[in-house]
Amino acid sequence: MEGTELKKEIERKFLLEKMPDLSAYEQEDIIQGYLSYEPEIRIRKKGVKYFLTEKGEGDIERTEKETQIDKVSFMILLNLVKGNIIEKTRYQIPLDNNLTAEFDIYHDALEGLFTIEVEFESKEIAEAFKLPIWFGEDVTSDKRYKNKNLAKCEDMNTLLDLTSGGFIRWLKLLQDQCLVLNQTGY
Repeated sequence: MEGTELKKEIERKFLLEKMPDLSAYEQEDIIQGYLSYEPEIRIRKKGVKYFLTEKGEGDIERTEKETQIDKVSFMILLNLVKGNIIEKTRYQIPLDNNLTAEFDIYHDALEGLFTIEVEFESKEIAEAFKLPIWFGEDVTSDKRYKNKNLAKCEDMNTLLDLTSGGFIRWLKLLQDQCLVLNQTGY
């Protein structure tokens, strides 16, 4: 194991309203799984690096203890994962005020799910954040969109709220995604 970093994470999470043009941004593939839900302990492959992470409780603010591990350790721990492996492609999209949107496109069982996370220096800055037009609903406090709970989902039907137009919004996002991906050659 290399270094361990303990930090306080202040973050908000959103659904997607309108697919942005991704052609100008680099992508990074992420594979992650959960060794435990309580306490929340996750392994993650991000690009060519591997991590073991313990996350504290909370919504907008919580602690995160992250340790870089080697590939062999990751592969061994991968066999101990509970629930589904989450696979997603992440784009780092610069925003105003030196902020970055981490835009995730989920794959496999979660195909069609798009989320955006933004980290902040303080809770006050997080609460004052003005959403770009392509951001959708704030799901920071919605437990369904916590990654540990997404790992428990069998498919997108467990997330979609068909009575409030969720299905129509999901279809529109898929249509937008196809247009953008065709333009970028993805």
